[in-house]
Amino acid sequence: MWYAASSQNNAAAYLLFFTLSSLFIVSIPHALLNIASLKATTESVKPTFAGDEVSLPVEVTNQSGKPRYGVRVQVPDSGGDEQAVDEIAAGRAARVLIRFPARARGEYEVKRLCLASAFPLGVLRATKRINCHQRFLVYPKPEGDPRLPRDRARSAYNRPRTELGEGDDFAGVRPYEIGQSQRQIDWKAVARGHPLMTKQYTTEATGALYLDFAAVPGDDTETRLAQLALWIIEAERARRSYCLRGRCSGSRRRCCLSCRRCSTGSLCGCRRCCYRQSRPSFGWSHAVTGCVFSR
Repeated sequence: MWYAASSQNNAAAYLLFFTLSSLFIVSIPHALLNIASLKATTESVKPTFAGDEVSLPVEVTNQSGKPRYGVRVQVPDSGGDEQAVDEIAAGRAARVLIRFPARARGEYEVKRLCLASAFPLGVLRATKRINCHQRFLVYPKPEGDPRLPRDRARSAYNRPRTELGEGDDFAGVRPYEIGQSQRQIDWKAVARGHPLMTKQYTTEATGALYLDFAAVPGDDTETRLAQLALWIIEAERARRSYCLRGRCSGSRRRCCLSCRRCSTGSLCGCRRCCYRQSRPSFGWSHAVTGCVFSR
């Protein structure tokens, strides 16, 4: 444009060039000031399973005396989308939920957040990075055979109860899940136009269910951890008392926490922990978290 104005000695081209240049220069301090007084803090992240999405709650606070516009929040290098906040009033805060994929099990840390704004004209994008150091857990993806293993070990805390699994008494149907045996599918219902459902049977089980990493079938650690995580969830659904052999039992969450740390299948060898029953009311994620740090 400058070349066109100077070569043609065109006053209108000069006017347009200087007008656009002035607007661009003026937008620089406005864009920087728009995010200069913003503060972002993160809240605790709920554990999730590999393959699902991590949801990170973020609160963006405007510490200035003027409203801020067009703010975008993102976790760098996470593969997630930006979350936009149209306006943050003076001295107020806005909450956003940033979602990004959980690719593999493990303990992760969101080290920083990125605040960006193209206000006021959209021709210049100002960014601000904020350290946060928020940790979260990704559990192994539950996969494998949903049928619970038969463990009839006795202890002072064992009590007879009904177990969902292989048995003679029909206990109803439930939606089919990928990985379940096709022999359990209610094919007659499918022929009548109903969705895929699997038949459930009950059998009398004695005492708590003991899950042992070393006894889980599988070719590698990841496959065995996926199966172990699925059994923990299935035991919770069946309202079975269960524990991870060698680790403190009590809840699904605690057992998965134990699984994440196991590396050889021999956990801690604590018999007192093995004989303590789990209760579904305590929550479940400790059990699955154990699978996270397994190597």
